[in-house]
Amino acid sequence: MIGWEDIYDVISAMFPLYVALVLGYGSVKWWHVFKPDHCDAINKLNCYFIMPLFTFDFTSRINPYKMNHRFIAADAISKVIILVTISLWANCSSKGSYQWSVTSFSLSSLNNTLVVGVPLMRAMYGSFGENLVIQSSILQSLLWNMFLLFMLEFEHTKQRLDLEAVPKSSAVDIETSDNGDTSRRPSVLIVMKTVGLKVAKNPNSYACFLGFMWALVAIRYAFLMQISSPVESKNM
Repeated sequence: MIGWEDIYDVISAMFPLYVALVLGYGSVKWWHVFKPDHCDAINKLNCYFIMPLFTFDFTSRINPYKMNHRFIAADAISKVIILVTISLWANCSSKGSYQWSVTSFSLSSLNNTLVVGVPLMRAMYGSFGENLVIQSSILQSLLWNMFLLFMLEFEHTKQRLDLEAVPKSSAVDIETSDNGDTSRRPSVLIVMKTVGLKVAKNPNSYACFLGFMWALVAIRYAFLMQISSPVESKNM
């Protein structure tokens, strides 16, 4: 049964987050402390520096050798079901579209696990809940965020290359052309190469991967040190 102490723990964990959100919104909307160009600079600072370091810090704390594989499998299966459902809606419904499919998948399955999930799950379930959130964020950063970014960049790059492939000629020239098709659509290889280069520039995935590798090495090194210490003490 949930008691008042549990409710207090949840509220105290979430209150600082919402205070920061309200202050950020008010500083732009009401008090005009920041201008739109300032917000753009702050967003870039968060994207390229703060969030990668934040992700690395949380990821490096876990024990990769004791991850809950059932939870990870359930999380992956749920996202696959959502993805299949949205794809069917986009292909079978007249109102479905590629852009709305990407947006719906992001809103329904990719939440802010670290910033919101960690304090909330820590307040409700302690270290066990915190570890589950971090495990979910690792899978989300290494796989699902990259998949979402790939879909967004793929559509954006495809539209841009399609526009660049259209020749700058008049409608009369197009109608009188012997070939009939004066534009050449970009190949899939060019689109994939352009998308791959943009996806490779995302620092958050590198931070999560490096944090995971750090945890692997740190836990293994600590385990080896624990094994070697009793042997050295016996020899002495």
